[in-house]
Amino acid sequence: MNAKKVIIDCDPGIDDALALMLALSSPELDVLGITIVSGNVSADKGVNNALKILKWMNRTDIPVYLGERLPLVREYVNAEDTHGEDGLGESGYESPDDLSYHTDAVSFLSQSLLNAASSGDFISIIALGPMTNIARLIQTCPKSLCGLSELVSMGGNYKSHGNCSPVAEYNYWCDPHAARLVYEAFETNPLLSRKPIHMVGLDVTRKIVLTPNLLEYICQISPEVGEHIRRITRFYFDFHWKQEQVIGCVINDPLAIAYFIDRSLCHGFLTYTTVETEGLCMGQTIVDAFDFWKKKKNSIVLTHTDAFRFMCFFIGRICHKDSSQMEPVLRQIMEVRP
Repeated sequence: MNAKKVIIDCDPGIDDALALMLALSSPELDVLGITIVSGNVSADKGVNNALKILKWMNRTDIPVYLGERLPLVREYVNAEDTHGEDGLGESGYESPDDLSYHTDAVSFLSQSLLNAASSGDFISIIALGPMTNIARLIQTCPKSLCGLSELVSMGGNYKSHGNCSPVAEYNYWCDPHAARLVYEAFETNPLLSRKPIHMVGLDVTRKIVLTPNLLEYICQISPEVGEHIRRITRFYFDFHWKQEQVIGCVINDPLAIAYFIDRSLCHGFLTYTTVETEGLCMGQTIVDAFDFWKKKKNSIVLTHTDAFRFMCFFIGRICHKDSSQMEPVLRQIMEVRP
């Protein structure tokens, strides 16, 4: 198997941690590096959390790069009310003082893409947080985009309501100017022709709920993995109940990783998308589903997913189990008929 070369740009983050666990458990991915941006927590906390996750996963060979600390224009607003002050649900994991990280994520991104263009072995970026690092890359080294294979972004929403305002998803709301700049680049930059952004937004991620029963099943079949997840998601469970009356927690980011590996897990449509940067609707994704503006289609907006198939994939990978053998129990837990 020829693994796809990827860089994961993220803001860890409870669901980012789960996404990294999935990525690092998937042989289809060759993770070249992890770049960190301020989002759920500050970039400085984020690099520390990424190192913790790499240590859990015995993958400290993967480099971590500190990226942009502030949004392009607006004031930075974290999501520690959702993820805890430490970003990992107040789980109390100690900092891995024996590990170090690199600085200048944007330079790492640009150099990696330039090298990829020279070799013909293109790199994809899976963006799980605000797109500030990606926007800075476009601003500072646009020629590097010739080395980009695909951009998958967990962010935005089409018909679903928002999660930090009535109309906006957090990653795009946190840095709307960056999100808009990136979508505009995929409309106008000839190097990105025929490479639409894959928008893995709330329309599909809201359907991915880690329930207490699913968590207990993980703990039963893989106690060590289950203990990590239990520790970081307790805070997340409480937040989701208080905020949305959900028993369990929505785990957005792992779906972006799973979709990158297996495109049959989600489907959507090709369209033009932009992002509102100001006012009451700041961060809202404007999806021109009916081609009103007649603009170049710059995105694939995902609208449907199969939550049962995702859970089989996700739990099977992180627990290193045969997903087909788990299906009867997962059907019972998720109340899915054969």
